[in-house]
Amino acid sequence: MMRAIFVVALMLFALDGASARADPLAHAPPPAVSPKSSDGVVNLNDATEDELSRLPGIGPGKARAIAEHRHAHPFRRIDELTKVKGIGRKTFGRLRPYITTVGPTTLEHDVKLRR
Repeated sequence: MMRAIFVVALMLFALDGASARADPLAHAPPPAVSPKSSDGVVNLNDATEDELSRLPGIGPGKARAIAEHRHAHPFRRIDELTKVKGIGRKTFGRLRPYITTVGPTTLEHDVKLRR
């Protein structure tokens, strides 16, 4: 009897493993957040310093800091931008609709925020 229970449990375990192998994305992390801005977006990993400077509150110095940071640590998620010196949660909140880590940079002009 115990042997039969063990065999059934082993079969169920094997089936569970087979289903996980059949769908490799079943436990994959969620994809990067889709951009939300109708003005366009800037890809943090591919944008030039000029393109990064189009973002609200990002001047040449911060654009350079972003470029230097991504050279050593490419961005996997947009919230990793807060690891760049000078970019805190408040700045990140303003940038969130305009940044991505997937797809092309499509933002063609400086973003002017209304106060």
